[in-house]
Amino acid sequence: MGSRSVLYQITHITRYSYPQSVSVCHNVACLTPRTSTVQTCETSRLRVYPPPATMSERTDFFGNQIHHFSFHEGFQELTVRAQSRVRVMRPDLTTLSSSPAWEEIVQAVTSAVSPDALNAYQFAFDSPRVMMANAYREYGLTCFTPNLPIHEAVRELTRRVFEDFTFDTEATHVSTTVEEVFENRRGVCQDFAHVMIAILRSLGLPARYVSGYLRTSPPPGEPRMVGADVSHAWVSVWCGHELGWIDADPTNNVLVGNDHVTIAYGRDYSDITPVKGVYIGGGPHSLKVSVDVEPLTEPANQQSSVAD
Repeated sequence: MGSRSVLYQITHITRYSYPQSVSVCHNVACLTPRTSTVQTCETSRLRVYPPPATMSERTDFFGNQIHHFSFHEGFQELTVRAQSRVRVMRPDLTTLSSSPAWEEIVQAVTSAVSPDALNAYQFAFDSPRVMMANAYREYGLTCFTPNLPIHEAVRELTRRVFEDFTFDTEATHVSTTVEEVFENRRGVCQDFAHVMIAILRSLGLPARYVSGYLRTSPPPGEPRMVGADVSHAWVSVWCGHELGWIDADPTNNVLVGNDHVTIAYGRDYSDITPVKGVYIGGGPHSLKVSVDVEPLTEPANQQSSVAD
C-alpha cells in the first residue's frame, strides 16, 4: 500500500476572556502533533499571551507532548497559540484486501506475549470517560459477525455509527456521558469516538481515543475559509501485529487518511484535553477557538511517498 505525503501548516488559537481579573492560573496544554510511522511533526511552537510566570514541557505516559504553564499575576484575557508544520503519509487502506478475523485479535491481546500486543491491551479496559456494557457489545455484534476480517468489521461499525447517530452541536456538552449519547443517538465527534470505543472494548478489542484535525475542502470554485476547521476526534483500533493500529472516523464514515492530522492519543478525552486548568477569580469566562489547517504546495521533486 502506498500514499503520497501531504505537508500542513496548522494554527490553533484558543482565547479565554474573563469579566474580572484572574489572580492565579495553572494550565495544561496538549497541542503538539505527534511524530509516528504515519506522520512527522517538522516544527511546533506554543505561544501564550500574556507570557506565563512559568512554562515547562514533558512527555506523558502515552508519548504525547504536554505543556504546563502558570500565572501569578492578574489578567482578563488568555490566548494560547499553537503553530505546527506536519507531514502526513498514511497508507491507502482502501486497497487492503485481507486481515485476520476479529476474534483472532481478541485472543491475541487477552493472551498477550509480544510487546506490541501487551501495549495494545492497556486500551481494552474501562477508562474515566468510557465504560463497557452488554448493550454496546450487542450493538457491535451486528457488525462484528463470526470470522469477519478485522478491517472489514471496523469499517462496517464506522458506517453504522455514522448512519445511526446524528451530528448535533447542541445535543451534548463536554461532560455528556457515553450512556446518554448512546441512548439519544446525537452528539459531536468526541461523543461518537467515545461510543465507538465503548463498543469495541465491550467486544474485547483495544481501542484508543485520538485527537487531531481534519482538513476540510471548500466547494469547487470557492476560496478556502481560514479558521473554518475545528478540533476533531476519532478512534484507533488494534488490528494485530501485521496491520498495527487502524484509525477510523465515525463522524465522517471514513478510514483515516492523509486528510487527518494526529495531535495525541489516550484512553479517552480526559487524557488528552487540548487545554485545561484551574484558576482563581475571573468570573464566568467566554471561549473562542480557531483552527486553520492549510496544505502547503511543494515542488514535485520534494514530495515523498510511503510504502507499507
